[in-house]
Amino acid sequence: MARAKAQKNESPNAANAKVQRIRIRLKSYDHRLLDKSADQIVDTARRTGASICGPVPLPTKKRIYCVLRSPHVDKKSREHFEIRVHKRLIDINDPTPTTADALMRLDLPAGVDIEVKL
Repeated sequence: MARAKAQKNESPNAANAKVQRIRIRLKSYDHRLLDKSADQIVDTARRTGASICGPVPLPTKKRIYCVLRSPHVDKKSREHFEIRVHKRLIDINDPTPTTADALMRLDLPAGVDIEVKL
């Protein structure tokens, strides 16, 4: 009896309800280079007929390094350097096989780190 109720509650489309998605995270020190790369990815995915969410700008990480200006005296005299890491997130929903092929063939600049999750 309990078995029959459990089978009634399950919908036949539950297995098919999972939407395939490609999530791309881009990281770079140069935000202009990052935006150009994100635009290339979005244009390529749109040409192949996939639906896109993004590019979503994620928070910028600032790493600050404090260094002594002088190697011997003047302990109070210090210099600060910072590195900013800019990030963007792009979701490609319902990708076609041509979308994956086009993204693999895409030539992006060397200063951009790309992380792809399926």
